[in-house]
Formats: sequence, structure tokens, C-alpha cells
Amino acid sequence: MRPFFRTDLDTLNPAIADTRPASSSTRTRTSTDASRRGALPEGQQRLLVEAARLPAEATLKSFSTDLDGLTADAVKSRRARFGDNAVDHGKPAPAVLQFLRTFTNPFILILLFLVVVMVFTDIVFADPADGPDYTGVVTVSIMVLVSATLRFWQEYRSSRAAEELKALVRTTTAVTRSVHGTPVTSEIPVEDIVRGDIVQLAAGDMIPADLRIVRAKDLQINQSMLTGEALPAEKSAAPDVDVTEPTLLDAPNLGFMGASVVSGSGTGVVIGTGRSTSFGSLSSAIVGARPDTAFDIGIRKVTRTLIRFMLVMVPIVFIINGITKDWTTAFLFGVTTAVGLTPEMLPLIVTANLAKGAQFMAKRKVIVKRLNSIQNLGAIDILATDKTGTLTEDRIVLERHLNTAGRSSETTLGYAAANAMFQTGLRNLLDEAVITAAGPDELDRIRREWTLVDELPFDFERRRLSVVVDRGDAHVLITKGATEEVLSVCRTERVGGADVELTPGRLAEIDQLVASQNEQGLRVLAVAVREFDGRDRDEYTRDDEDGLTLLGFLAFLDPPKASAEAAIASLRKHGTNVKVITGDNALVAAAVCSKVGIDAGTIVLGPETDELSIEALGELAEQTTVFAKVAPAQKARIVEAMRQHGHTVGYLGDGINDAAALRAADVGISVDTAVDIAKESADIILLEKDLTVLEGGVIEGRRTFVNTMKYIKMTASSNFGNMFSVLVASALLPFIPMIPIVVLVQNLAYDLSMLTLPWDRVDKDDLRTPRAWESKSLASFMIRIGPISSIFDITTYALMWFVFQANSPAHAALFQSGWFIESIISQTLIVHMLRTKRLPFVQSRASLPVLLATGAVCLFGLVLPFTGWGHSLGLVSLPWTYFPWLIATLAAYCALTQLLKTVFIRRYGTWM
Repeated sequence: MRPFFRTDLDTLNPAIADTRPASSSTRTRTSTDASRRGALPEGQQRLLVEAARLPAEATLKSFSTDLDGLTADAVKSRRARFGDNAVDHGKPAPAVLQFLRTFTNPFILILLFLVVVMVFTDIVFADPADGPDYTGVVTVSIMVLVSATLRFWQEYRSSRAAEELKALVRTTTAVTRSVHGTPVTSEIPVEDIVRGDIVQLAAGDMIPADLRIVRAKDLQINQSMLTGEALPAEKSAAPDVDVTEPTLLDAPNLGFMGASVVSGSGTGVVIGTGRSTSFGSLSSAIVGARPDTAFDIGIRKVTRTLIRFMLVMVPIVFIINGITKDWTTAFLFGVTTAVGLTPEMLPLIVTANLAKGAQFMAKRKVIVKRLNSIQNLGAIDILATDKTGTLTEDRIVLERHLNTAGRSSETTLGYAAANAMFQTGLRNLLDEAVITAAGPDELDRIRREWTLVDELPFDFERRRLSVVVDRGDAHVLITKGATEEVLSVCRTERVGGADVELTPGRLAEIDQLVASQNEQGLRVLAVAVREFDGRDRDEYTRDDEDGLTLLGFLAFLDPPKASAEAAIASLRKHGTNVKVITGDNALVAAAVCSKVGIDAGTIVLGPETDELSIEALGELAEQTTVFAKVAPAQKARIVEAMRQHGHTVGYLGDGINDAAALRAADVGISVDTAVDIAKESADIILLEKDLTVLEGGVIEGRRTFVNTMKYIKMTASSNFGNMFSVLVASALLPFIPMIPIVVLVQNLAYDLSMLTLPWDRVDKDDLRTPRAWESKSLASFMIRIGPISSIFDITTYALMWFVFQANSPAHAALFQSGWFIESIISQTLIVHMLRTKRLPFVQSRASLPVLLATGAVCLFGLVLPFTGWGHSLGLVSLPWTYFPWLIATLAAYCALTQLLKTVFIRRYGTWM
């Protein structure tokens, strides 16, 4: 039974042997996927493998160096050959380029095209009698400039804040070099390191390059940002002939750039710098253009839909007006139709919505680097997350202290605390966890009652550490370490205060107990003691570690975040599924998932995904909640497969191994304590590791989407209805139904009122599920809802033509004024009917800013024809008998819209 829980101890601190769960059985290197190597060139991979296999002295010789370090001439020649020890980072573009890039928004490009057309129609080829008209050009240009400036400033400010947050790798490191034949150790900039340099490592250091360890004393290195495994790896200088290219990250004598020294000290020879490091290869892989997100793709679809309507309507209006009137007027009105069909304020509305969302997130200590990510966050239906440091605290706690029967035991904890406290070497994370669990009162008792006599330090062969203490009446040897190695020197177990012989059957039961802890994702150590009669000895040897009595076991866990379970439940409630993609092993992943409310189901290992096509991987991801033992490239591929399968995917991670996945996702989320490369890849940075913030971000993203879609659907359908009305009027009337400049004024007034939409209320029903950009519902909305306004436009035509006798070119101004008032008020008033699927004003009321703005536009529309400015635009005052007809028209319009809205929702199941 013993092999069932024997573990891959050579990749971890040997003092914590048997602490890794059973799935990663003894030295199962072949189960580690080849892509864990990252994107290192094959030659560099072979170099690392050879260095790991060779003895330390041979490695030094192969790099033409020794422990005295390189000479100045050698450093110079190697820098010339290999370059600086620098990796590629995605640096922000200059401010000017960032500003110019904001003009590439599809909607802004449409407006810029219209500006160019209006320059020719209104200025260059203007009627000499009237002179050039700059109104339209200036109005649309201001809209474009304001929108671009707002977007640039928000993103530039967020980018600057993110840059300031970067927790860069140490700028200097201790290097030994030969100066006039004498070894001198000094701090030098990390980028000045070259191959063959001798680097001195101490607790707290970041490893500045890929190293072959040539000297180590209690050296433990945290590689979680590369491997996803929370526990530190114990490093030694011994050669390891079992290392292969697929298992480089498991090599016990290699250190990798970006990892950190947890405890101990060591010396390493540099064998890879800059891009030729694991960190550098990952960094290089994410530099460049980002893939299009759901927001980018959705915006393009909506843009194409609007352009298609424009390409159909404008030529029809142009031809009909050209046939019925003159071609010059027809061309001008065709341009006006194009402007009328375009929601001019859309870029500004979108930017204002996103900026408001960014401000909302900023108040919750979240930095939004890219504005579009706000809407993407609301659209995600899958949140994929790393485990270590995101779902968990990224720290080790003593979860259980058990006796040999598997029950909680303060005796086991007390002896373990004495072992951890009295050892003279640097304490590792597990020792600290034991001391923390024991508490100050227990530690004070140990100090009062026991004194240290001797210590048997940890080593690779024994994989255990012992201290001998004077208890007052006897010396007691206390051993803590790898379960199998401790059991191998135990002869008895303590049961109820008595020592009972360990029989083969009992050993099998103990193996099952340890295995059950492993299966729950816990790392297990054993604790045993031996008492010596008399107190006359001062020194003890390894031979004294025999005939021990087993006291019990210590079970360790990287605990879940306190906010994780509630946040995951809330996300699930709002239609966002959470999937875990981790580099850690399957049992640990399953244990953490069970604690945060995720049903792990069948766990898929990273290597199992390599042979699958992207389509097959997408199908597998549909049925899989947890992926374990996943390499960086595999993480990114899983995210891409889910996206290609029709999902909008967010990814939450903070390690080097998460960078590619962060970049591949629709929205990448990281934390301010993440490694530099992860923060560069992310769209959103959490300043606090509180996952409940994500819930607020998702809701805000959906609110942003709904309020943006309100403007698009309401304005596009309204404009479509107006242009449809224009098409009818063009075919029937001997004059144009509305003055072109008045069309621009009406659109401008309406659009200004729509600037308040980012502050509008959103119905709770619209926030319950993910919302993604798509053009099909927009086209249906425009075609079915837009023409409703045309019905009442046509009744207004009949009213002006037959009742008020505005039926000749001489009375065109009266006709145009009557339609202007009906058109602007109905277009603005109907906002309240369309902004919600519920009954307006009763079941759902707009926010105060929207109420005030729309009310002001309605009042403006009523008053303008009676003012001098209105008269200068070509409008005339209307008789008071017109207004009862107007009220009846508006009431009928609202009633019909509410009725058809109900029909539309029943048929299509959606509204905004």
C-alpha cells in the first residue's frame, strides 16, 4: 500500500515528502507535458537538460567559468554575443499614437467619412447664392473629437496607473566576478548578467535568469508563477540524470527567471538570459497585437448592419428625389439621409458608458486598462481562473493535526511546534504554518519546559529533520518529515498514552489514512518521537533516528479565499460559469474546488488536450469544469477553444504561466501583486484580491451594455423610421419633407439628450444573464419597430396636407414645421417606451437625468418653430389648432408601440 501515497518529493522540499497527493506518483516525469517548457528554442532546452544532468563542476567547466566568476573581458564578449538580460515587455505606445488609435473605431470612421462628404457638399460645392455652410461639418467633427478625446484620456490615465503598479523584478542581484584574479561579489543591474555569471541567492531574492544550482543550503524556491503549484520546491546542487526536456520545470537543480527564493541560500551559474529564459520566452509570446475580443467583433457586426441599411436607403432616396425633383437637391438630401441613419453620438455614448463603468470600478479599487473590457466583463458567460493566488490565498496553513487514528491531536501539534521552533536552519512555509497553528501560549510553554540539546538537520537522503530537547526528566528526539521516511524508522505508535507495536496490518491502515488526506488535496507530514534515558549526552547522530514512536500527522493546505465561494455562487446566479485551469495537480484542484462550491466532476489533465483539435477541445471544455497540470500554452489554447465555441471568456490569473491565457481571453483580469508580465497582459487589475468585486464588475458591464444598446436600437430604429418616412414623402410630395439643416439640428438635440443614458436605470431582468453584441436582433428591431413611427409620420403628412392645406411648395415651410415638431417629440418621447420591456413610468421609470434631458428636448421642439432662430432655419409658427392633433398622434403612437413591443418580446424573447 505504501506506493499509493508515495509522492514526487524531489521536486519539493524533501522535508515535506509525501505531502503531494497521490496522483503525481513517484517521479512520474513523463506525465508532465512537453509544452510546460514554454516557447524555449530547442537548443536552449537541450542546454538546460545537459546542465541539469552534469555534476556542478562539469557544468561550470562547460560554460568556461568557475566559482570565482567571469573576468571583465569574458563578460564583455558574452554580452556582445548574447545581448542584455532583458525580456520583451508590451510597452504603451506614445500618447500621440494612442490618441490617433481612438479614431479607428468603426463608428467614428463612418462619421469621418460623412464629414468628408459634407465638406464637399456643404462647403466646396455649396450654392454660391447661399454660401458655404459649416454647421454640419462642425457639429459632426465636434462629436468625433469629444468621443475620441474622452476615450483616449480614460485609457491613457488607466494605462499610466497600471504602469505605476508594476512590481518589477529586482533591479539588482548579487554576482561574483573575477577582478584582477580575486573573486568579488557585488550588486549589479539584472540586465547586465551574462551567461556563465555566478549568482548568489538568498531569501527574498528574485531569480534573475535561468540558473544551474551549484551550491545550495536549505534552498527553497517558489515556482508557482510558472507551475501553479503553491508549495516551494527544494533545490540542490546534485546532478539529476532523469531530467528531460518535457520535465525541465521539475528539475531539482535548476532555477528559473521570475521565481523567488523562499528560504535558504545558494549559488547558481547563469545558463540562459533574456529571451532564452522560460520567462523571456513567455514574455515574447504575448508581445504584439491582441486578438479581437467579443466587443470588437460585436461592434463590427453592428457597424456592418448600419452600413447595409445605409447602402440600401441612401440610393433609393437619391433616385426617387432625383426623378421627382432635381438631382442636386437629391444628392444633398441623400447625404442628409446617410447622416440621419447614422447614430452620430454612438462613439460618444459608448465611451461615456464605458468611462462611467471604469469610474464605478475605480471606486472599488479596480484599474480598467482598456475601456472595452468593461463591456466584455458584462458579456462573459465563462470565467476561467487559475487556482493558486486567485481562488486560494497562496499561503500554507496547517489544516489538521491528527493522531494515528485520524482524530485531532494537540499532542501531535505540540511536538511538531517544538521541532519547528527549535530547528536552527531557516524555517520553510510549513514550519511557519505549524508555529502559527500552535499559537503564542503553546510556544511559551515549550520554551519554559524544554530546551534544545542537539539537531539533526534535514538532508535529501533522510528527508526528515530531528531536534533533541531536554524535557527535564529525559531527552526527547522529535522527528518531522516525509511520511514514508518517518514510518521507515518507527517501531511503535502512541495510542491513548501507551506505545503499541506497528504491525504490517496497522501500517496498511495508516497508509490508507495518509492516502485519504492526499485525496482531499492535503500535503501530509509525519511526526514521531523517541525518549532517551538520562540527560548526560550532548550530541546525537542519525543512528539515533531509529525505534521511533509515531505520534501522528500534519496536513497542510493552501486555503481558499474567504470571498471565493460567495463570489462564485453570485457569478453562477448571474449566468457566468466558473472553470478552473491550473498547473497544480488534480487532487489539490479538486479539494480547493469542493471548498469554494465548484463541482469538479471529471478533471482533465493538460497533456490530454494536446492531441485534440481546437474544435474538439471546445467540445471537451463544454463538459469540463476543471483542467489540472496545465501548461501556459495549454491554458491559452483552452481559452481560445472556448471562445471559438461561441463563449465570451474572462480569465483571472496572476502568474507568468497565466500571461498567454490572459491575452487570449476576451477580458484578462489580474491583481496588483501579480508578476509584471501578467499585469501587462491583463485588461483589468484588481488592487485587492477580493473576488466579490468581479460580481460588481460583471453587473456594471451588463448595465453598460444595456444602456449602450438602448441608444443603438432606439436611435437606429427611430432614424430608420424617419428615413422610411422620408422615402414615402419623397415619392409623394413636390418638395422635400424636411430642411436638411433642420434634420441635423433635430438629430443633435436628440443625441444630446441621449448623453444621459449612461446614468439611466436598468431593469433587473436585463442584468441576470450575460449580454453580448450581436447584429441579428438589431436588424429585427429596426425593421419591426422603426416603421411604427412612419405610420404616424404619414398621418402627420395627411394632417398637414389636407387639414392645414400645406400642399404646395409655397406652404412647404408649414408642412416641414408640423412634421418637425411631431418627429422630434415622438422620437424623444418614445425613448421612455423603448428603454424597457416593462410598462414605462409605472413599472420602470427612467433616471432623473434622462427625464430632464428628454423633457428639455420635447420643450425645445415645441418652441423652436416660434423663435427667430427657428425662422432663420426655415421653420414657421404653427396654429394652435395643430396641438390637439399632435397630442392624439402621440398618444396613439405610445399605445401602438407598447402593444407591438409585447408582441416582439413574445416572438423573439428579447428586447434591449
